[in-house]
Order: sequence, then structure tokens, then C-alpha cells
Amino acid sequence: MNDKHLMENILLLEKGVCDLFLHGTIESSTDNVHQTFNSALNNALTMQDTIYDKMAAKGWYPTEQVEQNKVASVKMKFGSQAQ
Repeated sequence: MNDKHLMENILLLEKGVCDLFLHGTIESSTDNVHQTFNSALNNALTMQDTIYDKMAAKGWYPTEQVEQNKVASVKMKFGSQAQ
């Protein structure tokens, strides 16, 4: 397994952890449990962001700019549905 695949796997695992902590935060029944999950979620999100930044710096997580007219089209579509 090369470094790119290893980082992809780590990022996927971290995203899964974030999902679990998010649900734990939402579903917690006491403030103490809520705060514990929320803190863990924030730490996991920070780690996920760091992993993403390292992958993007190496060109392993390429992104592209969306055309502005497409953004406007989506805003119009979903903006009218919200009313």
C-alpha cells in the first residue's frame, strides 16, 4: 500500500469517526455526555481537516472550481423550495 492509499484510508476512517461522534452529540441524553461527544467531535474534525490539508498539498485530493452560473442555478432551485 502506498502513502496515498494509506492517507485515503485514514481520512475515510476519520470521517466515519466524525459521523459517530456527531450522532453521539445529537442523541446524548445528558449535558455531560453531550459535551464529551461534542469535544470529541471537534477534535476529530480538526484531525480530519489536517489530513485533508496534507493530502491536498500533495495533490492527492484535487478539487475544482464550480462555474458561478451553476452555483446561482442551485441557489435559485433550492431557494424557491424553502419558501
